[in-house]
Amino acid sequence: MSTRTARQYRQQGGIALLEAMLAIVILGIGLLGTVGMQARAYAALSDAGMRAEATLATEKLIGVMSADLPNIGQYNLAENGTPNAQLGAWASETKAAIPGALLSVTVADQPAQNRYQVDISVRWQRKARSDVNRHRVTSYIAR
Repeated sequence: MSTRTARQYRQQGGIALLEAMLAIVILGIGLLGTVGMQARAYAALSDAGMRAEATLATEKLIGVMSADLPNIGQYNLAENGTPNAQLGAWASETKAAIPGALLSVTVADQPAQNRYQVDISVRWQRKARSDVNRHRVTSYIAR
């Protein structure tokens, strides 16, 4: 080995280590991004599940109200109100499926159209500092 070749090896010493360290840093950044995306996907999935539960709960209540037309005026519930006998089971079932849910039901008689307008609102917050979610359904029930 000549002196010139030995000098070239000394000048390039540590390049492989530098390349390996750079590859590890790039891989670490990619893995951190993947973990962050996974956390956001989990949060979105949880919100979607609660929206589905809210949809099922509102549709169930509309079905119950349609079958109980003589007592439809008793299905009103203020957002922080205490549910009466007609709404008690539905409210407890909905709050079990959606923790911390605030429920409201408004029934308005529309005699000119021969129907009732029913507004059902389910509001919840998944975490303390997250956005408030609201699922609102308006339905018309014929007399």
